[in-house]
Amino acid sequence: MATNYSSVASNVEGGIHRSGMVNAATNSTIGSRELFLKLYAGEVLTSFQSKNIMMPLHRVRTISKGKSAQFPMTGKYRDAAYHTPGNEIVPTASKQAERVIAVDDLLINAQFIPSIDEAMRHYDIRSVYTQEAGFGLSKVADENILRLALKASLCETKTIAEVAGMIQGDLDILDDEDFTPNVVCGSAAADIRNPKHIVQAIMDARRIFDNHDVPGDPFVVMPTDMYYDLFKVSSATDMVDFAIFNRDVGGGGSIAGGQVPQILGMPIYVTNHLGYFSSGNTWVSNLWYQASTNSALTAGKPVTHKEVAANTAAPAPLAKDHGSGRTTQYGVPAGAHTFASGASQHISNVALETRALVMTKDAVATVKLMDLSVESEYQINRQGTLVVSKYAMGHNVLRPACAVSIHAVT
Repeated sequence: MATNYSSVASNVEGGIHRSGMVNAATNSTIGSRELFLKLYAGEVLTSFQSKNIMMPLHRVRTISKGKSAQFPMTGKYRDAAYHTPGNEIVPTASKQAERVIAVDDLLINAQFIPSIDEAMRHYDIRSVYTQEAGFGLSKVADENILRLALKASLCETKTIAEVAGMIQGDLDILDDEDFTPNVVCGSAAADIRNPKHIVQAIMDARRIFDNHDVPGDPFVVMPTDMYYDLFKVSSATDMVDFAIFNRDVGGGGSIAGGQVPQILGMPIYVTNHLGYFSSGNTWVSNLWYQASTNSALTAGKPVTHKEVAANTAAPAPLAKDHGSGRTTQYGVPAGAHTFASGASQHISNVALETRALVMTKDAVATVKLMDLSVESEYQINRQGTLVVSKYAMGHNVLRPACAVSIHAVT
């Protein structure tokens, strides 16, 4: 049975996009035409949009058909022994595995634009709607890639990596897989906002990469607040002995220009999708649902800003009864394990302590079946145009050792 779009309760969440309405509500006198002005101011003010940074910072494979892609893996030849003259040389067996990354359900953003509104409007609204829809979809992709990068970093041991729900089941763990520990920033909770402790933690992460022979060029992903914390000046000598800014010892950057140089050769990427400090050291992140009554994660599932604000139960991000059915793909499981800090902690609680990442492109991989695209169709029976923005891709951990997270002291 066909659905009348006008019967949908909310204009914003799937009903008709009446661009003449104010805040999706009709005016008793003017109705749905309140914003249709007699004079055009010359510009259209749209909502603020966040920036997608993660897509070029990991492995992406595009496929034309199929539901998944395979990434073959080979183990290390770790055995070496001296040969005794006369003895037969017997080769050691090599170990093989694969990473299979499946495509998620189709992610869409749809608007319906009535033709009568377009006839009355004095500016083009389709390009604005489609651009904002693209921003919305790319934000979901950015957050999902960050979730997988964080989960990769939490795999400090083979035992943690094999916890149900930690990594998608199509991931095979080699017996001689490499894993890397994470870094705790400083020794007190406030150290996570101290520039010297932040830089030291980043340097410790780079040291871990070198000690574990992690290939690739590492980079830093940090939240906006932590980036600006690097410019803090708490004493007269801070900018003198802060090496990354001190040009006398090879530093660089500019406090006046708000530019932080590379740290040990690693570029810094900034995003507000990791989270932010609401006040002092209080951390707020929408990557996973956090109950308001305590610091524990509720089901460890990703949610939208709306669900966090409403404090509702965390929903599954992927279709459970149809489609991919991989409802725990981007969630964080519970279960206490011993981490590099030496304490036995629940994986979900360690996830809440994560503030920044040092990683290489091999930490996470994406399989892209349908890139971001827009379709539109004029519907005579509804006298308007349905515009649908969509993509189909899936993400998973590729090499856990290629991600090290920086944690706050709790």
